[in-house]
Amino acid sequence: MTGDRKPHLPFFRILEMNLGFLGLQFSFGLQQGNMAPIYSYLGAKEAELPLLLLAGPLTGLIVQPIIGALSDRTTGRWGRRTPYFLFGAVLCALGLFFIPLSNSLLMALSLLWLLDAGNNITMEPYRAYVSDRLSPPQHEIGFLTQSAFTGLAQMLAFLTPAILVFFGMNQDWVDAHGIPYTARVVFMIGSALSLATILYSVKRVPELPLDAAEIAAMRAKPRGVAATFAEIAEAIRDMPPAMRKLGLMSLFQWYGMAAYWGYVVYSIGRSVYHTADPLSSGFHSAVLTNGVMAAFYNGIAFVSAFLMVPVAKRIGPGVVHAACLALGGIGMLVLPHVGSATMLFLPAIGIGLAWGSIMGNPYVILAGSIPPERTGVYMGIFNMMIVIPMILIAFTLPLIYGGEPVTVFGLFTIPTVVDVLHGDPRNVLTLSGLMMVAAAGSVLWVREGRRGVIAPSSRPALS
Repeated sequence: MTGDRKPHLPFFRILEMNLGFLGLQFSFGLQQGNMAPIYSYLGAKEAELPLLLLAGPLTGLIVQPIIGALSDRTTGRWGRRTPYFLFGAVLCALGLFFIPLSNSLLMALSLLWLLDAGNNITMEPYRAYVSDRLSPPQHEIGFLTQSAFTGLAQMLAFLTPAILVFFGMNQDWVDAHGIPYTARVVFMIGSALSLATILYSVKRVPELPLDAAEIAAMRAKPRGVAATFAEIAEAIRDMPPAMRKLGLMSLFQWYGMAAYWGYVVYSIGRSVYHTADPLSSGFHSAVLTNGVMAAFYNGIAFVSAFLMVPVAKRIGPGVVHAACLALGGIGMLVLPHVGSATMLFLPAIGIGLAWGSIMGNPYVILAGSIPPERTGVYMGIFNMMIVIPMILIAFTLPLIYGGEPVTVFGLFTIPTVVDVLHGDPRNVLTLSGLMMVAAAGSVLWVREGRRGVIAPSSRPALS
């Protein structure tokens, strides 16, 4: 359905259509706050964490562009995007349920791959669904609402273990494999939430039916695996200039965020609780403290996402994004030097503003720069720009981490090529901060993110 015939949705309906994003992002919040510690409970060393966390970026690199291209061509009775929502949600629920029951590194790793496959199958069509369902003037509120739900969901995911402890659950109550029961409970809550919210959104705000011309055009396209890969290759070749420029921003932005998520608990463990032992009570406290701090900055992200809408309309989403990234970078640079759990909340404000902007403003720029008939495949390709920096972390950060060499699954040893970080996770956060500041500078290069600049694909056709 063309943009000028899409019905204007009231704000409450936009909230309902994005409620499934809350369940999806609750899952991502659980991963960010718990997967690295779960690996550590099962015996992993700090230097090997980026490799063990490779499941998410690799599945995103492989799955999302394929799912994007397939969903652009899907014409079944269930809609273009809905079949992928539902299948991905089931995989996600299964992964979340079984991860805290892991009895070995290999089992946890395998289940994380299942979880990330489900997340990525659902994620890209959900982005395209907003672009499909809303008229262009509502894209900003649509994507920034997703950003707000990201903040709310991850706030709840990070905060729930601390709430359980507040109501009497022992933070040091662990199973035979060292995994706290707080993690088991919160993962199982996430399993139910991810499936229920997606089902609700699909039922309450179904996809718009395609008209006969759109169906005919889609069916005229070549089908099959070869055609899908050809579509991806063609879309990359024809990528709009604004999207190409956003790639440099994504490189810095996502390297910084992923490194931060992987090592912030370990940084807090050293700076606040003076421990590097993942089986100690101090480390359990560091996990809970990070959860409360992350809940706070996700709360900042939730509120700021809505406040950014009028500001982005006034000065442009790119300028807003650059400012927020710079504040996030400053917060990451400061955080490793804070020795009090209470004072961690000050640098967390900048991180929250950056995170709220990351999940909304780049997609506002992107949605106005890509042809609507290729929304799915381009959203998938944009996700490649997110996951490639995370893959780079897996193959670069262990080489500069330093400290004691480790052997992964007894198969190969990770050497220290250059001891840049001296085996100290606090130095990883410093690197993350520098990456975010570099991302802030690079986003200003994208002219389409400024007020009054119209992306080529958004310009009216000349008669």
